[in-house]
Amino acid sequence: MIERLTRVRDRRDRLLPHHLLRGVVGAPMAGGPTTPELIAAVGEAGGLGVIGSGYLDAAATRAEIDRVRALTDAPFGVNVFLVDRDDSGAALAAAGGPEAVERYSAAIAPVAERLGITLAGRPDFTDFDQDATLASLVADPVNVVSFTFGVPGRDVVEALQEVGTAVVVTVAGVRDALRAARAGADWLSVQSAEAGGHRSTTTVGEQPDSVTTVDLVRAVRAALPDVPFVAAGGISTPEDVAEALRAGADGVQLGTVLLRTPEAGTSALYRAALADPRLTESRPTRCYTGRYARALVNGFVAEFDALAPPAYPHLHVLTGPMRRAATDSGDAEVPPLWAGSRWRAADAYADRPAAEVVAELWDRAGR
Repeated sequence: MIERLTRVRDRRDRLLPHHLLRGVVGAPMAGGPTTPELIAAVGEAGGLGVIGSGYLDAAATRAEIDRVRALTDAPFGVNVFLVDRDDSGAALAAAGGPEAVERYSAAIAPVAERLGITLAGRPDFTDFDQDATLASLVADPVNVVSFTFGVPGRDVVEALQEVGTAVVVTVAGVRDALRAARAGADWLSVQSAEAGGHRSTTTVGEQPDSVTTVDLVRAVRAALPDVPFVAAGGISTPEDVAEALRAGADGVQLGTVLLRTPEAGTSALYRAALADPRLTESRPTRCYTGRYARALVNGFVAEFDALAPPAYPHLHVLTGPMRRAATDSGDAEVPPLWAGSRWRAADAYADRPAAEVVAELWDRAGR
């Protein structure tokens, strides 16, 4: 037993940011942008690509792992959404219960009708097959498993570490960073309000703060001087990388700046929107999923942001067909256009291979 616990607790044998040739993590952008090709390209450049399994079941996650392994021998990870039924139910109850979702459904129904689709009648809770996914990752390990929306229990952490997997927790503040460290996480992804897509708060009803990446990095480093972590949020240039490292991060996570690389699965509509000068703001909004996520402000965000209840994953299920139909029809005023605060700075890297982006941002940071 002592030998086993020593192995579990010794993070030196598991993949840490300083083990990478370049301390760059490719963000696990669920829903299409993070493809096996993008993961392989980031890994071949000396970084770490991560599968966004958030909306995949265990079988689909396993299929993605197989595709990545067919493309590269570089290390990679899998990100898992920790969705808690009790927390989801509490947030929904505080917002008025299922009737709040019904009211929101009625409000957005004209948009769905215009697109020729029908919204789900009463979307239910789902945890996206997280237990089966975790069991599969213990049975056939990958280098890293990261978690979003929650801090895993110590039993989960130790089960993964026992098979050689480094456990990473995405945190949005010092409180959750401390919780993750106490749970035994090997390292953290410290995600500020500047990050595109979902903010990794650990409760659905939580109102995220507006902390910058540099300020959050400094706060977490002060609280946890010995815990490795990467900084996430608004990192689009070598100067951004350098600033995060000077503040105390051991590496960085890139998301928005990789969306227009050839390897990314970003739709043509989404790519065009990221370059569209008419879109001038990105904002955290609940209007697509019921959880705060930073997106470009198109017509849908402008109209429905204030109406959306904290109902996750109910709104994600509700709006899914509408989001897909809008993308298929080329209507950029409806679907989520996830983007970090510095998406305009990422223009300089549009259409460049992912490996070049990773290498240039890291190598020119002047560490």
